[in-house]
Amino acid sequence: MLKESLVENNSIKLNQTAADWKEAIKIGTDLLVAAGTIEPRYYDHIIDNIEKMGPYIILAPGLAMPHARPEEGVIKTSFALVTLKEPVAFQGEEEPVSVFITLAGSDSDKHMEGLMEITQTLDDPDSESGVDLDKILRCQTKEDVLAVIDAALNE
Repeated sequence: MLKESLVENNSIKLNQTAADWKEAIKIGTDLLVAAGTIEPRYYDHIIDNIEKMGPYIILAPGLAMPHARPEEGVIKTSFALVTLKEPVAFQGEEEPVSVFITLAGSDSDKHMEGLMEITQTLDDPDSESGVDLDKILRCQTKEDVLAVIDAALNE
């Protein structure tokens, strides 16, 4: 589901520059708006939710999964992957974030399935955080990213 969505929606952008976390999230949501899988308002809901509840989208140090509820603008389940040259900080978080995997889940089952694939792809039981972001940060091309996902899901 993750790999298929990234390919189908052409929604991978590597080594991007963002002034702050809002801009970083916008890169991912813009890819999905362009692909026709979310409405532009999905971005606004993500930002509003973070401003109300804090950075609930941070899954592990350096990794964020921007998402909102299906009824807040999801047309079709999809993902976008964005890496940043320079990580951005979230208020109240020690670690800045350099990997953003935007998830637009059309229902809670798809949402959980997507979350599990992301976790499986980045899983690293040997690291303190349980996640190996360098796998993704080392990627220079979309093909590199797809190879990392393939390797992880076929382990």
